[in-house]
Amino acid sequence: MSTALHPPSAPDASAPAPRPPRRRAIAGRAPARPTAAAAIHSIGAATSVLLWLVAIGALLHEPILIPPLAASAALVHSAPTLPLAQPRGVVIGHMLGAAVGYGVLAVAGSSAWAAAVAAGLTLALVMLARTPHSPACATAVVVVLQTPVAERFVPLLFGSTVLIVLTGWAASRVRRKAPRYPAYWW
Repeated sequence: MSTALHPPSAPDASAPAPRPPRRRAIAGRAPARPTAAAAIHSIGAATSVLLWLVAIGALLHEPILIPPLAASAALVHSAPTLPLAQPRGVVIGHMLGAAVGYGVLAVAGSSAWAAAVAAGLTLALVMLARTPHSPACATAVVVVLQTPVAERFVPLLFGSTVLIVLTGWAASRVRRKAPRYPAYWW
């Protein structure tokens, strides 16, 4: 039989239509899940530097571990290639945040309103200075709300940020497949 004499039959109306491929709703556009080795490496390195900050603080009888530094360690060790994790942003960003925090504290005093303004001003300043680092905004908030003594706080903050950067550099060289940190120093 020739196919020219018999037209193709119509699709069976009772058969289900083919489904389009399913998209994983939860995954969306999120980054790929890290390998177990990469996750253990990042978590271990970040936790180690934070424990060092606690130990140094205990020796000095001064709290050094503050939430913004924990956020910085998380960025450096879990997303080392992002602009937010680079040394320029980590160190200079926190210094700018502290400076803005002390400036706002001097002008407006210690209040949640002043802390919110300090965070916004810090964000503007780190963007203008090309030193993006969102935890620096939290440093400004800490300064305004906790009013630490600048002569003690600023050097400890500086040393802590340098320690976070140096451990990021060292940790990226321990694991062969780890992305190299930093992507740029300055």
